[in-house]
Amino acid sequence: MTAIVAFGAVSALGEGRAAFAVDALDTPPRVAVARDDELGAAGLARPYVARVRGVTAGLGPGSAPSPGGDDERALVILDKAADGCAAGLDARMPGWRGLRVGLALGTSSGGLRTCEALFGSAEADFARLAAPGTFTYFAGLGRLTARLGLPTCRATLVLGACASSTLALGLAGAWLDEDACDLVLAGGYDAASVFVAAGFEALRATSRSGVMRPFTAERDGLVLGEGAALVALVASPLPLGQRGHVFGYVRGFGATADAVHLTAPDRNGGGLARAATAALRGSGLEPGDIGIVSAHGTATDFNDAAESRAIDAALGPAAAAATLHGFKAQIGHTLGAAGALESLACLDALSRGLAPASAGDGTLMEGLSPRRLAVAGPSTARSALKLSAAFGGANASLVLSLDPPTAARPRATRRVFATRAVHVDREPTLEELCARSGTLEKLSRTDRVTRLTLGALAALSDAEGPLEGAGIVVAQGLAAHETNALYWDTVKRRGARFAEPRRFPFTSPNAPCGECAIAFHLTGPGFAVGLGSAAGIEALSVAATLVRAGHAERMVVVAVDDVGPASAPSMSGPSGAVALVVTAEADWTEVLSAEVWACALPGAPRAPLSPAHVALLPLAATAPADCLECGPSWGVFGKVRLRAAGRGLRQE
Repeated sequence: MTAIVAFGAVSALGEGRAAFAVDALDTPPRVAVARDDELGAAGLARPYVARVRGVTAGLGPGSAPSPGGDDERALVILDKAADGCAAGLDARMPGWRGLRVGLALGTSSGGLRTCEALFGSAEADFARLAAPGTFTYFAGLGRLTARLGLPTCRATLVLGACASSTLALGLAGAWLDEDACDLVLAGGYDAASVFVAAGFEALRATSRSGVMRPFTAERDGLVLGEGAALVALVASPLPLGQRGHVFGYVRGFGATADAVHLTAPDRNGGGLARAATAALRGSGLEPGDIGIVSAHGTATDFNDAAESRAIDAALGPAAAAATLHGFKAQIGHTLGAAGALESLACLDALSRGLAPASAGDGTLMEGLSPRRLAVAGPSTARSALKLSAAFGGANASLVLSLDPPTAARPRATRRVFATRAVHVDREPTLEELCARSGTLEKLSRTDRVTRLTLGALAALSDAEGPLEGAGIVVAQGLAAHETNALYWDTVKRRGARFAEPRRFPFTSPNAPCGECAIAFHLTGPGFAVGLGSAAGIEALSVAATLVRAGHAERMVVVAVDDVGPASAPSMSGPSGAVALVVTAEADWTEVLSAEVWACALPGAPRAPLSPAHVALLPLAATAPADCLECGPSWGVFGKVRLRAAGRGLRQE
């Protein structure tokens, strides 16, 4: 599908190839996890992290990020990956900045370290710190375009929690398939923080010993890690003279939603298995061609068991011949960077003829089919399967290979249509939601933005009929900002050891996706996006790309905003939600094009952000719109071109 021609990477193991290189033959894997001073000082009982070494930004006493944002730790780590990727491209593809460049970036927590200092500040201090936009989830995109020397580039910010960078690589391939870009930089990043560590500890998901033991009977949880990775992707096959520059190929992609639970996987691994099967189908390879399975491997009880079942379901008897690689046990769970770093580790093993080892001693869990090695062994494998899973029931899978496909994939030219949108301008009551989905006890745990999203889908279901089986993309202008502020207030008042386990899952921007998938049985691709005011158009663009490329038949698009006290200094406008369906079947209006672009994030935004759902309001009007535009605002802008179609036009 696509060829990787350059990369930049950083993890607790090092930079460049050192960030992901698997260990040599007959060598046990290195582990970079250590007890962490910052988490220990916060009072956490399980203060272990795999930190990126040599980066002091944001650590130590008095380390609140400055207005310039130069010490927002997550962005400093991302800078390192960007520099490495740019250097590789400069050496291999001079003039690449003159191509149609895309940027697909994933993150789980974005600028939350800045938010730790920001929340609870006086309004004047909030405005001062917020001016560069470093607190947002999308700040990294504007910073990247400036650092890479790109005046503008097509962009998306994937907020699919721990599956974010795997999803970003899949979307990058879909852009290339539809000839929207010549070159796409894709990957993800995250830094460890008290905010996130306290939440995972509250959920009892972190390891007591600080040792990850994936797929063993003794596994007791994950350890967080830091990292970033960007890969440069181009369409394949390449001309013969350029093949020496290829690090590997992404030949298949699949994404699904479990539609089972917000934080726990489908116990049978069904959603992850469907994602893996879709990736295999798209790759043109057979289960027997897979020599390595790069596992999500969080070393948590239910996740590892479900993933083991998913591998068996996807590969069948061929699973027994594959080597299982749990890279998180070495570099920690790097959240938004995990999929990209683990994919690079997989390709490194394939290119060096190694069956990679997995760290963490223990007795293999019962029923595990693939081989789990204590030391690296020899291998003749040419292809691998990458698996990722996340909060909100999001699953993503890639098929990676040293071998190019025998023929170029046909361009994705399928026509895409949109239904008329529905607009919800008030939060539904719990009683109203109970009549449609869930129980009062369950819904009372949700946050305001999730309830707005559920209300919008209820109205959309009334207008369009059952949504079962569709995928979903949820866009939020400031992501989970209001919920983050409420969660962090509790942490500050009670202490990190007393973070709220019920509220923490809703600090993930992917939470509304997960709750809607459960309530309306949405089992297609499911994740969040969040490019500020342009996020609504971004969600429409992403949904259209997935349908056009054949990764989904129907996608629900929701743009939703909860504008409250924490958001008000940076966002001006109403709360609300707009929802519609993007489909391959002729309907109300045809989506001719939908694109979002990023440019260098200005040092001081001239105006507050507009809520993301506002840009989609014309789609709820009686007559179809022919063009939607948003921005430029805080370094992003979007445009959609539409054409009225006949079948779904409603007479009012």
